Amino acid sequence: MTMGRGFPLDKSTKHKLNTRSSTESEIVAVDDLIPQILWARLFMKAQGFEVRDNILYQDNRSAMLLETNGRASSSKRTKHINIRYYYVADRVAKGDLRVVWCPTDKMIADFLTKPLQGKAFVEFRDLLMGAD
Repeated sequence: MTMGRGFPLDKSTKHKLNTRSSTESEIVAVDDLIPQILWARLFMKAQGFEVRDNILYQDNRSAMLLETNGRASSSKRTKHINIRYYYVADRVAKGDLRVVWCPTDKMIADFLTKPLQGKAFVEFRDLLMGAD
C-alpha cells in the first residue's frame, strides 16, 4: 500500500488454501488484504486526512470483473468460488475503493512475490524504499 512516496504497509504470504486458477488466487489474495486496506482508510480519516481515492491495482481482468460485480460476473468456471471472497465487490459498490487495471510489468507487488532481475528489480526497489 502506498501513501505518497514509500510503502508503509506491505505483506507477502502463502495462501491458506489451494486455488484452481490465477483468477481465484487473485480474489483470495484481495480478500486476505481487504481488512488492512479498509483499516488504513479509516485510520487516515480518524487522523483528519481526507482519503480522496482508494485504488486497488489488479493485473487480472477476470478477477477485476468478479471483484467489481461479484457473483453477477460469475460463470461456469468461477461458480465454485466461495461467496465470502466477493466481500470486495460490496466495498467497491459502497465507494470505499475502486479496482483499476495495471499492466503486469508495472505491478509493484510483484517485487514481493517474484524473482526480479536487472532494471525491474532496481525500479521496484527504489519505489518501495521511496528513493528518487
